Amino acid sequence: MPDRFEILHKDLAGRIGRLNTPHGTIETPGLMPVVNPHQCIIPPKELAHMGAKIIITNSYIIHQDSLLKAHALKAGLHDLLGFDGPIMTDSGAFQLSVYGSVDVQPLEILNFQFAIQSDICVPLDIPTPPDVSADRARSELLETEKRLEEAAAQDRPALLAGPIQGSTYPDLRHRAARFLRDKGFDVYPVGGVVPLMEAYRFKDLVEVVTAAKKGLGSGVPVHLFGAGHPMVFALAAAMGCDLFDSAAYALYARQGRYLTALGTWKLEEMNYLPCSCPVCHAHTQKELMESPQKIKLLAMHNLYISLQEMEQVKQCIHEGSLWELLESRCRSHPRMLDGYKRLCAETEWLERLDTATKSTLFYLSPQSASRPEVIRYSRRIDRFSLCGNVLITDDHEADVSGYDHVLHFKPPFGPYPPELSETYPFNAEVPEELDCAAQEQAAKNTKRLIEANPEANFSFRLRHLPEGIGE
Repeated sequence: MPDRFEILHKDLAGRIGRLNTPHGTIETPGLMPVVNPHQCIIPPKELAHMGAKIIITNSYIIHQDSLLKAHALKAGLHDLLGFDGPIMTDSGAFQLSVYGSVDVQPLEILNFQFAIQSDICVPLDIPTPPDVSADRARSELLETEKRLEEAAAQDRPALLAGPIQGSTYPDLRHRAARFLRDKGFDVYPVGGVVPLMEAYRFKDLVEVVTAAKKGLGSGVPVHLFGAGHPMVFALAAAMGCDLFDSAAYALYARQGRYLTALGTWKLEEMNYLPCSCPVCHAHTQKELMESPQKIKLLAMHNLYISLQEMEQVKQCIHEGSLWELLESRCRSHPRMLDGYKRLCAETEWLERLDTATKSTLFYLSPQSASRPEVIRYSRRIDRFSLCGNVLITDDHEADVSGYDHVLHFKPPFGPYPPELSETYPFNAEVPEELDCAAQEQAAKNTKRLIEANPEANFSFRLRHLPEGIGE
C-alpha cells in the first residue's frame, strides 16, 4: 500500500516520514518499546505518557496463553494492553530462533494477529543467524519467501510486514528485498541482525542493511529488528531505517545498566547521573541504587534517553546535519567507527539519496572527505568549460589581473567559482590544518578539472600545493 508512507524530509538515506496505521499516524524515525504481556516493567499507559507513540508486542506469547488469547480475541489487542496508539506484533520468530520451533502454523499466527486488530502484523519467518553456511541461508530464505508469499495473498485489515532475511550474505539480502518489494508489503523489517549488534559487529550490520535497502529502493518504510540501543540510532537512520524496537530499555534495567547515546554504564559503578530526564532529575545515583523501584526507574531512564536520541536524530535530519551526528556517535566505540567507515564506502549510493541543498557542512575527520556533497561535486567538476589563463588560489585578496578565469580553492572540494563561496557546500567550515584525505580529494578534483580543459593554462597561488598538481 504505497499511500501508507509519506516522506517529508531527507538527509543521507535517512528521512522523516509519516506512516499511516489503523490506529493513527506515526512519525518516523520512530521507536517502539517492546511490551511483554507477562512482564510489563512499565505499563503501556505510562509508556504513552513518556512519549511512546507506538509499541510492539509478541502475538505468539498472547496466542499461547489462554487467558490473554481470550481477552485479545474478545476485546482486541489495544484493550488487552491498555494502549490506544498503533501496536505492531511479532509472530514468534524470536522464540523460533531461541528454541528451534514454535507450536503454531504460519497462517494461523498471522490470522490471529489480524483477529486481535494488530496495526502492523509480521508473518512467521525464519530468522537465520549470522555466519551460517550459504546453503543453509538460501534454504531458509526460500522457506521464508514461501511463507511471505502466502501471507501477501491474504486479505489484510492491517499493515503487513515483510521481513528480509539472508544471514550475513549481502547478495541474499538484496535478492530477498527485491522479491518482497514486488509483493507489495507495507513495512520491511530487516531481521536476524540482533546477534550482530550484540557482538558489536557494526561493519557487518552496515553491509546487511545497505544491501537490503538497495534492493528495496527508497520509498518504503524499513524496520531494523532489535535495534533498541540509542547508540545505533544515528547510524541506522543514516542507512534509511525508519522503525526501531527496544527491549533494551527493560532488559538492561534488569541488569542494572544505564543507557546513554554513547554507550552503557553499570549503575553501581557510577557516581553521578549525567541526564536531566525526570528519573535522573529526581534521584542521585545512591538513591536510585537503593530504591525498591530501581528496575522500573532505570527502565524509565533508559527509555527516556532512547526517545530523546530519536528526537535528536529527527532534528538532525530536518536541518541536514545527520552526518555530523553520525560522526559524533560513531566515535563512541571503535566498532561503531568500523561501521561508520563501512558506510562511508557507500557514499555513491548515499549521494543519490541525499538532498543537494543544506545550510552548511562541517569537516570533522578524514571520513568527511567521503561525504555525499564532496562526491557529488567531484563527479560534476569536469563540467566546467575553461579556456585561456586560469588562476586557482586560496587567497581571496590576490591580484587576479591578467587571468581569464579565477577559481577559489578549498579542500576537500578543490577549485570552485568564487561566486559560490557563500553557498552550500562551499561555505563549509574546515579546520586550519586539514588532513591528508581532504588534500587528496582536492588534488583529485583539480586533476579532473585540468584534464577536462586541455586548452586552458592553469596557474596556482596556494599556501600548500597538494601533491600531484601544478607539475
